[in-house]
Amino acid sequence: MLARLLLFLALVSAAVAAPFTGMRPGEKFTYKVGFAIFPRAGEITISAAAAQDDSGRDLLRVTTAIASRGLVRGLYPFDNQAECTIDLATGRLLHVKESGEDPKRATDSETVFDYAQHVARHVDRSRPGRSADIPIPAGDPIDLITALVSTRVWDLKPGEKRDVLVHFGRDLYPLSIHAEHYEDIRTPIGKFRALVLVPRMDSDPKGLFKRGGEIKVWIAQDGSRLPVKMQLVLKYGTASLLMTSHAGTTAPAAD
Repeated sequence: MLARLLLFLALVSAAVAAPFTGMRPGEKFTYKVGFAIFPRAGEITISAAAAQDDSGRDLLRVTTAIASRGLVRGLYPFDNQAECTIDLATGRLLHVKESGEDPKRATDSETVFDYAQHVARHVDRSRPGRSADIPIPAGDPIDLITALVSTRVWDLKPGEKRDVLVHFGRDLYPLSIHAEHYEDIRTPIGKFRALVLVPRMDSDPKGLFKRGGEIKVWIAQDGSRLPVKMQLVLKYGTASLLMTSHAGTTAPAAD
């Protein structure tokens, strides 16, 4: 169960219908993961680096690394890394790859987005039967975690929402991210006034949403606009991600 949770949190990719500003090159977020009775079950880092393709196009590579820690690692060693490549000018997700190891199976997959053909070509080398060409519906795909990070530049207010097309593995589905309320929270890096955001599938829920799960993110309302906390509630426990450090603190401008 923990492995599935960590895998869910590992996948990072992003695309929006405008220049991507959700993270800046050189930014890095580090979180401790508390799960059920384990206050430090794992650690997640989300980092962004500048890159260019052969034509000189400016890209952003966003990498998420996840590892189990402490007692949990002794019981269940887990390491996973996912990397997505984004066209900075258009915000479009171009490529996603994921690799990892756990006691049950290895992970080795990649997805290439062909917007001219409106298809995402997903190849799963660890489970070849899951390889597939996925039609891209209207909109540009964005991974759930990167969507939550990108809300720092959306300038949402309580009662407002924004729709996104979420990419997860070989699936694409619509989500609405709702701004709920403001809340004062304490984290390892300080106390913040934060906006609480909740993604929902308003129709035909799938996956954890169909099973009654819930996800939240807390966006600091100071100049940093940091995503200082995330939370995933499942039937078998709650995972909380608390930011423990950050680098590259210049806040992106709100869109």
